Amino acid sequence: MLSALKLKTTSLLGASLMAFAAVGVIAPATIDVAHAQDEGRQFSADAGEKVNEALTMMNANNPQGAINVLQNLINTNQDLNPYERSTIYQMLGQNYNDVDNTSQALSAFQNAINSGGLLPNEVGNIEVVIAQLMIVNGQYREGATKLENFISRTGQEKPNYVDLLVQAWVEAEDYRRALPWAEKWFNRASPKERRHFDLMNFLYNNLGMQGKQADIVKEMIQKWPEDNSLWNNWASMLANGGREQDAFEVNKMLYLGGALTTEPEIKKVIQYYSFYEMPYQAAQILEREMANGRVQRTPQNLEELSTYYRTAREYKKAIPILEQAAQQGNSAKLYAALGEAYYNEGQCQQSESAFAKAIDRGYDAGKSWMQVANCRYDSTQNAPRLECSDYDFENYETKKSAVKSAISQAPISKIRAEAVEAFNKVPAGSRESRNAKKWISFVSNEEEAFVNRCLFEINVERELCYSKIKLAYDNQAFTGGDLIIDDPACLEYKADYDAKYVTVTTNQ
Repeated sequence: MLSALKLKTTSLLGASLMAFAAVGVIAPATIDVAHAQDEGRQFSADAGEKVNEALTMMNANNPQGAINVLQNLINTNQDLNPYERSTIYQMLGQNYNDVDNTSQALSAFQNAINSGGLLPNEVGNIEVVIAQLMIVNGQYREGATKLENFISRTGQEKPNYVDLLVQAWVEAEDYRRALPWAEKWFNRASPKERRHFDLMNFLYNNLGMQGKQADIVKEMIQKWPEDNSLWNNWASMLANGGREQDAFEVNKMLYLGGALTTEPEIKKVIQYYSFYEMPYQAAQILEREMANGRVQRTPQNLEELSTYYRTAREYKKAIPILEQAAQQGNSAKLYAALGEAYYNEGQCQQSESAFAKAIDRGYDAGKSWMQVANCRYDSTQNAPRLECSDYDFENYETKKSAVKSAISQAPISKIRAEAVEAFNKVPAGSRESRNAKKWISFVSNEEEAFVNRCLFEINVERELCYSKIKLAYDNQAFTGGDLIIDDPACLEYKADYDAKYVTVTTNQ
């Protein structure tokens, strides 16, 4: 739109030059002073001759020649009246504009005003020309301000002025100043074209006027429903307005309708599925799109796919994807993710192997060994539990070493020892070191806790039988009959009870 400004400037100056004809300044004719209509608004013979010479050059498309004649006239003739100077400066401005010397053109037009030989309406015309040239010259704010002042003073709000102001304020990135002119420009447009809607959408977006932008975008979607960018714009507006669920529905509709085909568009829909806690569906879409080639099978995308499967607790599906991603990407992060996936599947050896590769590539050794150790320890859940009845706790005091040795050979004890070994590999300077030590203490104390529990159970059973045996002796003493122990399981403790209590009592 700004490229048309030069033509508009030329046409305005043409109108000014037509005024010269009224006083005899018509190429290639000569000046006829007798035909001047207003006193003081006429050319002398000498000045008129030079002006006619310049006009002849202008008609011959020789603006530089006209500049030379006119500039020489200004420089050498000190007797020029204000009207002559104003007219000559206008012509200079026209010709400087024609040779694309905008700065000299601006200076000449301003001198035309300053010379004092123009009528008010002529001054207004030149002010508009100056404003136009400023805008063309990149002085958007200055030119637009000058044009606004002219309109405010004269009330002349022509359509081309409105067009200019819209362009200038947009170029100046002063969207708030551009908006009222743009709304006038938009409202009068008939028929309204895409460019009219695009500009209003742009301005409302940059000014944060979401309500008005929504109205424009809705109207645009009705006119151009096949334009995916409009739907994407609409979805973004919904998301920015806190209506994420509606934005998701719009994107999902576009995807299912086949409107979204590029990788960024497809991944945006996938991320929506993940955001709304549908990781398995996100993984299925991503895997399908990688298979058909619309999404590249890069290490990053493979890692994202595995993340969705892991979030959905589909670790078996995640592992082969992560294996491929780790082989392609060869990064510590990917091998660590693979190690974690193996851990979640209880595949401790594979997990340890993956974490070892992650450590070799710079991954945190503390985190890695904590995962390996936890994997080993968690596998104790699948091992047979220790049972008190499997060991000789009746004679624990005399066979303590043998009992503990037997316990250490149990499968669950061996797994605990392997877990402690891994916890011990957590570096002392690691953030995980403190937790590792706590785990070592906890795991190491589990065997002792088992022994204490078994001894406690033995003692409880013995003390209970002692009570029953004592009750039987009391009953015998009262009735004078036979000794009757109600619980047969307590008979094995009678000899021990007698040794401790009955014999001693008899001796007394």
